[in-house]
Amino acid sequence: MVFSSITFLFYFLPVTLILYFVCSFSRTLQNIVLLIASLLFYAWGEPINIWILIFSILFNSLMGFWVSKGKKRKRKFFLILTVIVNIGILFVYKYLGFFMDMLPKHLQNDAFDIALPIGISFFTFQALSYVVDVYKGIVPAENPFNVGLYISFFPQLVAGPIIQYKTIAEDIRKRKVTFNKLSLGMSRFAVGVIKKVLLANCFASLADNVFGWSAIGSDKYVVPAMLAWLGSIAYTLQIYYDFSAYSDMAIGLALCFGFKFGENFNYPYIALSIQDFWKRWHISLTDWFREYVYFPLGGSRIENKDYMVRNLFIVWLLTGIWHGANWTFILWGMLYFVIQLAERFFGYVDKMKYNWMKHFYTLFVVNLAWVLFRSDDLFQAGRFILNMFGLNRNGIYSGLAMILIKENWVFLLAGFVFATPIARKANEYLYHHRVSGKNAVISVMYPIVVFLLFLVSVGYLAAGSYNPFIYFNF
Repeated sequence: MVFSSITFLFYFLPVTLILYFVCSFSRTLQNIVLLIASLLFYAWGEPINIWILIFSILFNSLMGFWVSKGKKRKRKFFLILTVIVNIGILFVYKYLGFFMDMLPKHLQNDAFDIALPIGISFFTFQALSYVVDVYKGIVPAENPFNVGLYISFFPQLVAGPIIQYKTIAEDIRKRKVTFNKLSLGMSRFAVGVIKKVLLANCFASLADNVFGWSAIGSDKYVVPAMLAWLGSIAYTLQIYYDFSAYSDMAIGLALCFGFKFGENFNYPYIALSIQDFWKRWHISLTDWFREYVYFPLGGSRIENKDYMVRNLFIVWLLTGIWHGANWTFILWGMLYFVIQLAERFFGYVDKMKYNWMKHFYTLFVVNLAWVLFRSDDLFQAGRFILNMFGLNRNGIYSGLAMILIKENWVFLLAGFVFATPIARKANEYLYHHRVSGKNAVISVMYPIVVFLLFLVSVGYLAAGSYNPFIYFNF
């Protein structure tokens, strides 16, 4: 079940909200409603693999209890066991088939091509962070019920953001649900639906077509440079609006139930360096790797720079692997490792005189990296990049690209504009100038426009429009 679906919008969510507020006299009962709803939410899309989620809840609850008691050696043993079991399950379901494919043909077996359970990377990382934090004494060991709600909470279950238990431990027990939180949460959720349906899905159609044409080979269809760039830019916009929209919806839904999640995106496409980009993109994943991998290895605050390089390499290798079992993801992670290392050691970004130069450099690298990320294999990635620079005997101009731009220019323009903080700055301006009559009119019009756009989005969903979701694959 996805948030941008008729089933979720008009059946699951209203019923869950009604039951939740009917039980407002008891926080425990409300938590029970959320836990049951979360398990049903997951079972809707993964009825066979629901046992993996349940096992994760029970196992990590038990490990959390054991790593909090006894001598250090015993606690450390259970911590290592926790890591081995969690990563082992993730490996079997996500990477075993990939490694089996690298073996000689006579050793390969189709039985290892196991379907990837939705959200396994997200809830596994959350479970691991809980046990590690209990081991460190940051949070106390919790009962399986609270751990279950934390791991399976449906707003962030299948696609993040990755929430650390310490950030919502208080909310699980003592959160306050107010009308203001509910209205803000529903508004944030509606904006996420609009971004997903009206923008991300439009860009998905463009990107999928161009990448599909590139995949069939230049002997069957030549993709000129202009068309290749349109496809790469469309995917760059798609993945941002797709994932940030889901984060908006998750943050909004959580707020409706009284939980406050941190932001997961901070306008990454206005970044002035690759390091800056990764401080703004998928913030919860970056924070997770920094806190549970990079810092324990020593981070960058060590005299021996070789160790710093090693730590950065490990983090980016794991980041690439986390996104999927494909050489494209591994090379994508290594690309970001090399570029960030170059930025640290050579400082060439700081030497650029103008911000527009830094911005152009950052977007250029990010766009090429997304091509690698999106491609089915390294061969397609190489061919697509050659097409972008007219190095595949493919020409530059594309009449088809011009037609697609003409048909979708409104969506492309909106994609460029709203990837910047223009909407946030406008809201801040209105907030500080509420006495003006014009601003009062705009303040009234804003929720009306959002509501109308939400209805348009629902209309697209009801009509069965193209509605893929990228991060379900991770």
